[in-house]
Amino acid sequence: MNRPDDKFALADGNFIPCIGFGTYKIEDPGVAYRSVADALEVGYRHIDTAAIYNNEKSVGAAVRDSGIDRKDVFVTTKVWANELGYDRASRAIDASLKRLGMDYVDMCLIHWPANAKNYSDWQAINADTWRALEQAKMDGKVKTIGVSNFLVSHLTSLEENCRILPAVDQIEYHPGCLNADTVGYCKANNILVQAWSPIGRGRLLGDHLLEGIAHKYNKSVAQICIKFALANGVLPLPKSTHKDRMIQNLDVFDFELDWTDIGDIESMEDNRRYGSHPDEQNFCVL
Repeated sequence: MNRPDDKFALADGNFIPCIGFGTYKIEDPGVAYRSVADALEVGYRHIDTAAIYNNEKSVGAAVRDSGIDRKDVFVTTKVWANELGYDRASRAIDASLKRLGMDYVDMCLIHWPANAKNYSDWQAINADTWRALEQAKMDGKVKTIGVSNFLVSHLTSLEENCRILPAVDQIEYHPGCLNADTVGYCKANNILVQAWSPIGRGRLLGDHLLEGIAHKYNKSVAQICIKFALANGVLPLPKSTHKDRMIQNLDVFDFELDWTDIGDIESMEDNRRYGSHPDEQNFCVL
């Protein structure tokens, strides 16, 4: 990857820009609109939203008003945990399209898997939800379908019951939380890993090891985290409402991390999960 508009090839034949702009917790309509507009202005062509983020309407408006051809902006949304199952997921996809004001989205993900903690038939629920995404793809409402927060157990169960394999798994991934089992499985099965919270929800910015590496390259800790993901073939989704930081987060293509530094980052204690564990989420809503 040499430029922010370089793309990863997906298993379904589609392509996805190698850095995305995350919109989690940007709910205020005006702030969401401005943030996405700014992101598009400074060079992002990949916008990640979700029904639960409560900003799809603002995201869609900012994409439309940008003047950029719709086909040149990769938009992702997600089916939330209270919309699992075929019928609910199908309605959720239609509702997202309506809020976005779009005829299609480039990618739709199942936001969280049904898990054994909440459902005795979690495998069947995930399979039924996935069928809705498969149908949406066949109907032209979605170009690429994938999952989010799926561990190996969820992926293997899903793949036993699907016609179309997930092209993407979006998971928590950053220094100190590498999810090695899931990443290894995805790479072995041609599933692109996306990193939500590639900077550890900002909690890594004061890490001494990362600060030392950042000083070596005359970069910020955030840039080191983003570059680390890219160096490992993982697509980062940094988020900021500040235009200068958006620019900085894209400015990671003029240097390469050496393998010693990558190794040092990979050796960080692997217990820094800042989001929920997929098997511990309590989303029993059916």
